[in-house]
Amino acid sequence: MPSPIRDVANRLGLLDEELIPYGEYKAKVRLSAIERLASRPQGKLIVVTAITPTPAGEGKTVTTIGLGDALRRIGENVSVCIREPSLGPVFGVKGGGTGGGRAQAYPADDINLHFTGDFHAVTAAHNLLAALIEAHIHHGNALRFDTHGVWWNRVLDVPDRSLRRVIVGIGGKSNGVPRETGFEITAASEIMAVLSLSRDLNDLRRRLGQIVVGATVDENPITVEDLGAAGALTVLLRDALMPNLVQTLEGTPLFVHTGPFGNIATGCNSIIADRIAMQTSDFVVTEAGFGSDLGFEKFCHIVSPVLGKSPDAAVLVTTIRALKVHSGKFKVVSGKPLPAELDQENLPALEQGAVNLKAHIDIVHRLGVPVVVAINRFPSDTEAEIEFLYRLARQAGAEGVAVLESFARGAEGGIDLAEAVRAVSDANKTDFKPLYCPDASLQEKITAVATQIYGASEVRYEAGVRSKLKQFERWGFGKLPICFAKTQFSLSHDPNLKGAPRGFTLSVTDAQLASGAGFVRVLCGDMMTMPGLPAAPAALKMDVDGSGQITGASW
Repeated sequence: MPSPIRDVANRLGLLDEELIPYGEYKAKVRLSAIERLASRPQGKLIVVTAITPTPAGEGKTVTTIGLGDALRRIGENVSVCIREPSLGPVFGVKGGGTGGGRAQAYPADDINLHFTGDFHAVTAAHNLLAALIEAHIHHGNALRFDTHGVWWNRVLDVPDRSLRRVIVGIGGKSNGVPRETGFEITAASEIMAVLSLSRDLNDLRRRLGQIVVGATVDENPITVEDLGAAGALTVLLRDALMPNLVQTLEGTPLFVHTGPFGNIATGCNSIIADRIAMQTSDFVVTEAGFGSDLGFEKFCHIVSPVLGKSPDAAVLVTTIRALKVHSGKFKVVSGKPLPAELDQENLPALEQGAVNLKAHIDIVHRLGVPVVVAINRFPSDTEAEIEFLYRLARQAGAEGVAVLESFARGAEGGIDLAEAVRAVSDANKTDFKPLYCPDASLQEKITAVATQIYGASEVRYEAGVRSKLKQFERWGFGKLPICFAKTQFSLSHDPNLKGAPRGFTLSVTDAQLASGAGFVRVLCGDMMTMPGLPAAPAALKMDVDGSGQITGASW
């Protein structure tokens, strides 16, 4: 049975008055807890990342939760931190985002749906800002917006491809100024990234004010502070800034907060959740979205400097089926079931695909962090495949390797991984080393990640991208880190390039300034920030009965 949320909080040393309960099993934690706990020593930070996944996912959240449960089972004081699920994947391809089987967050349906309203707050704040910009332009445009240079669009937490590009202001002068704009998914909003990276309420207010929403006719930046909107946005986001505390099915404290996507944003939960977890626990297991080329790289270059803490170890989630896909011998289509042939023993395909595993181990090592490979076991995996992959991971340089069976066995199925993580984090000192320094030019930073992380030989910029980067530098944003937006299905920008492609030319199609979040977003290949629903979306499998019991929203 789950514990009352006050009991979960008390295990961490949080006080009753530091909680705002949302029913019996979830609560927000007041930011005052950070100040009270500031003198406590910080726990070890374990970042869970992955190899390049298949569209079905490789169980990173299952691993994150299962590892937390297992560390607690072997006697460690532990907290787990994951992102809030977006309704986009929940109702689209993926379904629920709270783990699965016996390694799952509780209450899963609440978390997968409206939870404590944080996503709605981000959506409202983002769209309020869009409305304020339109009203300003309509009522005289005192800031002299170039109406073709308004960057700020709208967001919606539902995938809708028809809204990617829209025209607003039609129907007459009273309806505003006609212009082209568009929609992104809420998780791609810069405000979501700002919420994730803010250290406290004052920092949130400062970052919101720094957001550049467009340019003047003289090509000077216009900020939210210039518009006078930072205060109103902070009001909408005040409660959303407080992290959410729930628990796993086995009672491990679990912070679920903010939800930036790893393929278009930072892919990590909030700085505030990580800070409270580190001040209350000996081990903190936190998740970084998609593969090490995305979430983990961004954690190191964007999140760690703000958090003030580098990872003590990384857990690299891998599956036998995904490595077989990286052999290039199987056709995988997003939104459709994986080929049945992946369930058959195939050691040659596994060996060929293991180049992807080695590439990800090398990425983590290049950033100076020890790595434990977690083999997330599926029922179709054979003993021969498990033993073979274990040897391959060791040969590729992993400091630790363990099989994980938390989906089926809960904490008991994660003990080998927990012991491996504890041993590696105790025995190995991190030598954290970012790939670039803040003073490097934006193009130099892009080249560093493209060549050292993705394996590209060079970078090709589409028309206008270089001039945008130079404009950002002229405006004083040249010291910001780079946040790549690219496919999660390949180390490259091309989802069809499996394994560990090398020597390709990385295509950079656009650059966007996220000055409030504190990074420059670089789009590669055919990258979109508003997904569309598949032919058979997960929404069609969901229902609720007369007693209110929901089906189909979680695993």
